[in-house]
Amino acid sequence: MTTAFYFDERCLWHTTGEHALILPVGGYVQPPSGAGHAESPESKRRFKNLLEVSGIAAHLSWRGAEPASRDDMLRVHPAAYLDQFKALSDADGGNAGIYSPFGPGSFEIAALSAGLAKRAVADVLSGEVANAYVLSRPPGHHCLPEQSMGFCLLANIPIALEAARASHGLGRVAVLDWDVHHGNGTQAVYYDRDDTLTISIHQETCFPPGQGLASERGAGPGQGTNLNIPLLPGGGHQAYMDAFELLALPAIRSFAPDLIVIACGLDANGFDPLARMLAHSETFRQMTRQVKDLAAEICGGRVLAVHEGGYAEVAVPFCGLAVVEELSERRSPVQDPLLELLQTQQPPADMIAFQRARLAQQAQHI
Repeated sequence: MTTAFYFDERCLWHTTGEHALILPVGGYVQPPSGAGHAESPESKRRFKNLLEVSGIAAHLSWRGAEPASRDDMLRVHPAAYLDQFKALSDADGGNAGIYSPFGPGSFEIAALSAGLAKRAVADVLSGEVANAYVLSRPPGHHCLPEQSMGFCLLANIPIALEAARASHGLGRVAVLDWDVHHGNGTQAVYYDRDDTLTISIHQETCFPPGQGLASERGAGPGQGTNLNIPLLPGGGHQAYMDAFELLALPAIRSFAPDLIVIACGLDANGFDPLARMLAHSETFRQMTRQVKDLAAEICGGRVLAVHEGGYAEVAVPFCGLAVVEELSERRSPVQDPLLELLQTQQPPADMIAFQRARLAQQAQHI
């Protein structure tokens, strides 16, 4: 079996309107000279292009999918939200929440993005593919059931998981979110449920502000099935390795899921304009390897990654390539030209030790 890569060019045609980074143009905000809104298609397109020119693409099973249906969406989102989103999309776009502008036709594109994740989950569960990477856009991990947020218009991963529960009898799932921003949307969907372990490793107090606290552990039947791991800004590579060792991997092993889904934001890289971490491509490579090894140990190797954030066009392709190389167990001749620079910019030993002590203290209280 091979690693599958789920992609549709139409996802790259989703537009966020005229913005400079995250600010709408107007007043004192000048029109951009380059890519415009941070959530542009370029980082994703360059990632796909690097897969092709590296030679890795030839060893993947490239797949598309049908859009998620309204019934799929209704398992996660109320009809009122879907109707508002669709009406705005049909009327040249708008904003159905917070920091989530979109243009005409984005409802259909978001449905396609969720549909890619839905098919990938189904294919991994059936054993048709060994594992998978989904290049979804728009992303999904900030989207709340009742409103969009942070560039995310539909909850891609929950839509895919609930479709699999409805049609494939999927049981327990661990969602490991290493996007640099807190996965508040996925947390909100599953906060009071015991069938889904949600883990978010993120930069502390980055986005959404004031959310993603370590004290948020779930509610009711879901008590203990939500784990937030906030990291200090600038924590770098070792902070992620320590978070994995002390918290994330033990939690997944203890939960014993039938499937592991990575919410694969690549915005913890040291060049991202919307965060202040210092991860690099080897960080993502090693995290992927550890999750893949754990999946082989506890759930028959059933693992897939669904793309989330990542806004540094020069860095995202090398981080994404590292993830796909690990999933497919193939190495290309590509050498990350940014790796050595970021490795020299890692935090000092005393900061690393301080962060590890914080994580160890959190581990003692869960």
